[in-house]
Amino acid sequence: MSGATVTPSRQQYLDVKAQYPDAIVFFRLGDFYETFDDDAALVARELDLILTSRPQGRNGRIPMAGVPHHSAENYIARLIAKGYKVALCEQMSTELINGLMPREVVRVFTAGTVVEPGMLDAGRNNYLVAVVTDASGEYISPDAPPVGRAGLAYADITTGEFATTQLANRRELLEELARLAPVELLAPEGAEADYPAIHTISRLPAWRFELGHARQTLLRHFGVATLDAFGCEGKPLATRAAGVVLHYLQETQRGSVGQMQRLTTYTTDGYMALGEATRRHLELTEAIAARAPGGDRAPSTLLSVLNKTVTPMGLRLLRQRITQPLLSVDALNARLDQVETLVGDALLRADSRAALKGLPDLERLTNRVLGGRAVPRDLEHIGLALAAVGRIKALAAGQAALAGAARRLDPCPDVADTIGRALGDDAPGNLNKSGFVRPGFSAELDGVVNTSAHARKWVAELEPRERERTGIPSLKVGFNKVFGYYIEVTHANTRLVPSDYIRKQTLTNAERYITPDLKEYETLILNAEERILQIERRLFSELCQHVAGNSEQLLTTAAALAELDVAAALAEVAALNDYARPTLADDTALHIEDGRHPVVEQALNAGLVPGARRGERFVPNDVHFNDDALIQIITGPNMSGKSTYLRQVALITLMAQIGSFVPASAAHIGLVDRIFTRIGAHDELHAGRSTFMVEMVETAEILHHATRRSLLILDEIGRGTSTYDGLSLAWAIVEYLHNHPRLKPRTLFATHYHELTGLADFLPDVVNFNVDVSEEGGEVTFLHRIVPGGADRSYGIHVAQLAGLPRDVILRANEILIDLERHAPTAAVERSRLSTGQQIALFPESSPFLDELRQLDVNALTPLQAINKLYEWKQRYGG
Repeated sequence: MSGATVTPSRQQYLDVKAQYPDAIVFFRLGDFYETFDDDAALVARELDLILTSRPQGRNGRIPMAGVPHHSAENYIARLIAKGYKVALCEQMSTELINGLMPREVVRVFTAGTVVEPGMLDAGRNNYLVAVVTDASGEYISPDAPPVGRAGLAYADITTGEFATTQLANRRELLEELARLAPVELLAPEGAEADYPAIHTISRLPAWRFELGHARQTLLRHFGVATLDAFGCEGKPLATRAAGVVLHYLQETQRGSVGQMQRLTTYTTDGYMALGEATRRHLELTEAIAARAPGGDRAPSTLLSVLNKTVTPMGLRLLRQRITQPLLSVDALNARLDQVETLVGDALLRADSRAALKGLPDLERLTNRVLGGRAVPRDLEHIGLALAAVGRIKALAAGQAALAGAARRLDPCPDVADTIGRALGDDAPGNLNKSGFVRPGFSAELDGVVNTSAHARKWVAELEPRERERTGIPSLKVGFNKVFGYYIEVTHANTRLVPSDYIRKQTLTNAERYITPDLKEYETLILNAEERILQIERRLFSELCQHVAGNSEQLLTTAAALAELDVAAALAEVAALNDYARPTLADDTALHIEDGRHPVVEQALNAGLVPGARRGERFVPNDVHFNDDALIQIITGPNMSGKSTYLRQVALITLMAQIGSFVPASAAHIGLVDRIFTRIGAHDELHAGRSTFMVEMVETAEILHHATRRSLLILDEIGRGTSTYDGLSLAWAIVEYLHNHPRLKPRTLFATHYHELTGLADFLPDVVNFNVDVSEEGGEVTFLHRIVPGGADRSYGIHVAQLAGLPRDVILRANEILIDLERHAPTAAVERSRLSTGQQIALFPESSPFLDELRQLDVNALTPLQAINKLYEWKQRYGG
């Protein structure tokens, strides 16, 4: 405001705002947090608050909007959810300094740094991620050197998880980002990298990402001279990303990051790779279609089907496993052994789940202690969690498969006992009032409390005693915050006031007095209250230090509890739904007998599938991949179940590789290094991509990066363009997958191009299947069974009729179809089946040309014969 006089408090606010220009400053004024200027306009708009103003200088007013301090967390949470940052500026004293209330920013709230339970989803990690790259590149060929290397680090301040990795290219980076689903991403200012799936991206100055700065941040925090122990020495991109995350946490938490006690450097080699498209298509943890408000809560994701966990720690671990399947047969069998033990012993499973049910979140509670943000209720809940550990340990210890987890369970009896002796029941959620330390825990505290109690008793008995002494029946003893304790006597009884009464205050109808004894006891009481609160806060701080000293055991116990919870949950799901234990191997076979789609089956049972009867049985199907059936062409009508079949094969494979039983009567899973899916149609108009372009980009990703050990789920490739273009592309893609020396992956290829069934005639590893249909009396029934052979019809017009298209449209469509079938040119498949010598497929394994070339004795040819042979081949094969 030009020419306006800036008051000291206004200047104080401006100084704070200058330090946090990208955050909304909540400035504490009495019982409110106020915002000013542009912040006020923004907050009023986003939180639906009234925008007011306050005078500033002559003829000037400052916009302002405020929220009550006791409900600030709810307002901050709403702003964080919208992608904003909030700097909380608190009053640091109750006394003025040079006429000004001292204030200081004590926290910066961002999406990735919140620790308040009310602002977190207990069932998912709250990941903050930093990314740094040294080049760009969407795709690389298998033979090209890595480009687009990236460093990625992530942290969950609520659990203390802190990890970093170095990735070879942008594809791997995007896969890790899809797995982590960060709530906030840190990236350099000016970086052009696009991360459309991430809601909150915080751009930081480039110097924050410099190697020297990042390395020093890590060294200082961990108090070490080298990063060798953390595995990131010599990995500059990983080090830079990790340093950025840690510095950001230190800055936003004002240095309170004691829970970040370890850094792990990891690689993605031991896990199945899952791209963002695959996660979306398979609906692993998030549903594609939002459920209508108030609608039935049918399972819509794999997580919703498998989630029988009873602790927040277990749910977070289950989510992590679903998003990061393993590639180790031994590790997976160890998980399956746990599940099998609990499936086979229903009583043990029930007892274990009952003991785990409702267990407080030991992991996050411990990290609140380490971060210096614990309140008495947090420690009380830690004590409650530890009280249950002994029972859980006893249940698990007797089972070989569970014994490893049982050994990691530590009831920490000293910690539990100390908490139990120190804190009373129903401990408060703050340290504002005394009384949360249990009597008998501290002799010092008990002494002060007893003195205070004696003084309070003396004051409580003063009124009847003084009435009797003075003969004034209306005499009252009271207290207020301004004047303290007093004796009140009406004016009519002033003549009866004893000489030792000292006048303190005159009212309209009465006088208030104090006596030397009352003043002494008042001092005892008031000093005791302050002293009691000081002692209790000190005792609580010491108790937190004691708990923090046992944090390693507590966090190890929390991890073991989560492991047992997940095992019991997966066993419960398996027992309730008749799932079978899969057999795992390091081969490329894949055999599933009587496989079912886990989500659709649950929806059927609940009667929530349109057109299906409640309790209708899911039709199971087999799938068998072996050396002569690696690419399976699936044809059949719309709505017959092709897409469900494709997805269920992928989901069963993935379930096996997280250590779960699977919805089948039997399954042999040769471990899959990646699952690729190309399903459905959607555009990305924000990126200038049409539906067909998205389809081709996703298909290109698959063809560039699939391996012989991958599982490909391809649905209707080529349907987004003209019939012949689409058919040609689909044909060429199948040939490429079949003939490329790097590929031959296990592939399910659903299509309406019936011409593709002809590929099985000359590509030996291609086989045809179709979805069985029954036609009787003009009625079509979809049997949902996958049977050998190719379909010859799509029944698209029949499906259109079921969808309610006008009868005239259906009749005319049938007429046009008959006419097209009668006059259509020779099918593409027939045109492509020219003499074998005139059709050379991509990457052929054999052909007449190659056979003749192999048999040719080059050394026996004269120059003229060689020229004639070349001319002959050119005429025959070159056209």
